[in-house]
Amino acid sequence: MKAKAEAQPARLDGLKWALVVLLVSAAVLGNMYFSDAPLLYRVVGVVALVALAAGVFLLTTKGQRFLVMAREARTEIRKVIWPTRPETTQTTLIVLAAVALVALLLWLIDSLLSWIIQSLIY
Repeated sequence: MKAKAEAQPARLDGLKWALVVLLVSAAVLGNMYFSDAPLLYRVVGVVALVALAAGVFLLTTKGQRFLVMAREARTEIRKVIWPTRPETTQTTLIVLAAVALVALLLWLIDSLLSWIIQSLIY
């Protein structure tokens, strides 16, 4: 019985996906067809069709999973302890100093190797 109930939405999902593709295609082709129309009207039309396609997408099984994942991600982001401004500044300065040090070392190694090769060639 449960397998039968799960098989039904899968068939309807195919139709929903077809509708999503149709709506996005209509947005693209309509934008091309009405290229002489003012830009504002075309933008409003494309945004409306894409929003409608997104709404249909959210009604599919994958769309529902996407919503669940987005809610879980939002919950996890709230759990993050973000660094304070002084911590961010200190970390940035440490990274900049490390980059400058490595750049200096690479320049010195490059200069040394260049000097050695020039000594061998001439």
